[in-house]
Amino acid sequence: MLHRASPIDRVVILNDATTARGGATGLALLSIRLLRARGVAVTYIVGDDGESDELEALGVEIVAMGGKQLVAERRLTALTRGICNTRAEAGVAEWIAGNDTPRTIYHVHGWSKILSPSIFSALRPVASRTYTHAHDYFLACPNGAYMDYPHEAPCTRVPLGLSCLGTNCDKRSYPQKLWRSARRVALDKARGPASWRPTIMIHEAMAPAMERAGYDSQNLVALRNPAVAFSSERVRAEDNSLFCFIGRVEREKGIEDALAAAAKAGVRLRVIGDGPLREELAARWPDVEFTGWASRDQVSELVRDARCVVVPSRYPEPFGLVIAEAAQSGIPVIVSDTALLAADVANLGLGLSTTTRDIDAFAAAMERIRDLPRDEIESMSRRGFAGTSRLASTDEAWADGLMALYETSLVEAA
Repeated sequence: MLHRASPIDRVVILNDATTARGGATGLALLSIRLLRARGVAVTYIVGDDGESDELEALGVEIVAMGGKQLVAERRLTALTRGICNTRAEAGVAEWIAGNDTPRTIYHVHGWSKILSPSIFSALRPVASRTYTHAHDYFLACPNGAYMDYPHEAPCTRVPLGLSCLGTNCDKRSYPQKLWRSARRVALDKARGPASWRPTIMIHEAMAPAMERAGYDSQNLVALRNPAVAFSSERVRAEDNSLFCFIGRVEREKGIEDALAAAAKAGVRLRVIGDGPLREELAARWPDVEFTGWASRDQVSELVRDARCVVVPSRYPEPFGLVIAEAAQSGIPVIVSDTALLAADVANLGLGLSTTTRDIDAFAAAMERIRDLPRDEIESMSRRGFAGTSRLASTDEAWADGLMALYETSLVEAA
């Protein structure tokens, strides 16, 4: 596809890691590929060693900070560097001083695992050309999820308010919560009273949670993540009886709820993915198939006989890529009612939304999908596969959205 010449000199992508092990890095790398395909020069400022044959082959300038993930650092080092990574701050400031132009755009994807809030201090002189992507809630909530983990309930507190600070909501401990709160304060201080470009949310329903943390509603913009179907051919869900769970096998993803509900409903469940609970749960549920980690091509084969994909995350999933990937493959979905895509799934007739932590309700939803007439399941499947549901963007539409935002900042700065 041909694209018009861009007025942008260069886009500088800032992110913690070079290798994708999570959504933020995967999307940062995808944006680089799409920008290079359009002839846009790209610099990748990355927190780790920056080794990537692919990016070098694409002609991407890589500026590596040489850091480690906080979980791999010594405790004291992680505590201090997680709040202020002076090396990364200096590296970003140095690149800007030596290379910035009035038509250079900056885009921060991931910063919480290596780069730290201090990079925003270095970016403040170019704030009017800097976008920050909210792949999660770390820009707002200290624990990044608006989730009270000990009570396993979504959180509606005001971040850094007295109720927030007095609540142990962290996965690990209250001291960890206080440290993350200090990091959130450091983020506000580093960003300061600058004229930043809009924060990019991955779903428009993130806005109330961002506003609760003090973000101006006028400076928030939604750009849904791109998603690609697992299969290029429609999965004939109406011919199938299998239910699938796809994702990390850990408590917050709701895997235990899925296992209990499937047993109660009497449906067959396949668990595709790996995680800390896999061995334990596989031993406890010998009749359930646990595949372990699977490549994308393998997932495509493993969902061929799926009637439904269940996405029972216990925390408020800000997007839920699996939901879109499954629906676009023609597989109906059952999603937790806390997921931001839940209303879309129900309204568009792509599956069901329910309180998946309530095993009776979850099992009833499974039974409903199991017992739906063939023509209703087929209609649900075809609606998702048609690609008109707009649960997610296509790669090209996502790239168009990014370019439109980038170019708007140049127009407004002119």
